[in-house]
Amino acid sequence: MIDDVATDGSTSGEKSMSAPTRRARRVRMTGKERREQLLDIGRALFADKGFEGTSVEEIAARAGVSKPVVYEHFGGKEGLYAVVVDREMRQLLDLVTGALTAGHPRELLEQAAFALLDYIETYTDGFRILVRDSPVAQSTGTFASLISDIATQVEDILGLEFKARGFDPKLAPLYAQALVGMVALTGQWWLDVRKPKKAEVAAHLVNLAWHGLENLESKPRLIGHRKS
Repeated sequence: MIDDVATDGSTSGEKSMSAPTRRARRVRMTGKERREQLLDIGRALFADKGFEGTSVEEIAARAGVSKPVVYEHFGGKEGLYAVVVDREMRQLLDLVTGALTAGHPRELLEQAAFALLDYIETYTDGFRILVRDSPVAQSTGTFASLISDIATQVEDILGLEFKARGFDPKLAPLYAQALVGMVALTGQWWLDVRKPKKAEVAAHLVNLAWHGLENLESKPRLIGHRKS
């Protein structure tokens, strides 16, 4: 499938201007190229306006195509949104899991924190989409499920450390969720304020996480009056 679009906005039924400099030039796109264009446009609009604030009409208008072209490629706004979310989730998960290469646990924490902050800095639109609650039932996931996936990667590392230190490795999933959640929520805050600098944010996150883990009690106790 090849789509034609006139760069001056004219339709195929309109006559070209006689002057060469005014003549309409047509951009021919394959189906794959058109799909990628629609994904880029949808991604920017969803990040800026959210799912509800974005319309098929606006997506089509920005792409210079008719509404049926959007439906042909994605079946509607919901289908386009689901593909955008799926791509962003895989991008972030690949960045975080690919960063976990160091041998020392503290450096692993640094790498995980940097990976998330790098994603926020480089793929800001994608992160804004992910942190919104998805209104689409058939979408491929939510930010919470993505955090859970990343925590699963950290869980194995923590499990080995817990076992080596005499702690119950069955508690590793709980601590993995806590650590990844802390970084993710801080990342949401940093998305808007963008200060202090990324390296400083990562250092403070690791400072809190590492020294908390370093002084971890094998059997933590509550000091307040409530016990259940």
